[in-house]
Amino acid sequence: MALPETIAQVRITNQSWQTGKIQGEIEAGSYQWQFEWQFLQGKLSLKPTLGRSLIQEPLARFLEHSDYQLEVGGDYQFAVRAKL
Repeated sequence: MALPETIAQVRITNQSWQTGKIQGEIEAGSYQWQFEWQFLQGKLSLKPTLGRSLIQEPLARFLEHSDYQLEVGGDYQFAVRAKL
């Protein structure tokens, strides 16, 4: 039996190597969030809080794996092993 899966769409809106931050938007299922990834500290914040627990860990893994390849204005996607 296949696991449920949702494709998360990520758009990078701001990036600063000097301050160690990447900001963007993520959409998965019927949810939308704004995020800020402080990669020097390994901190991820998401707004709004509704549904945040569903996406925070998969998004953190995606960002940790891809942060140096992400560009402002870029659209990216990854699979979440859940139905959102």
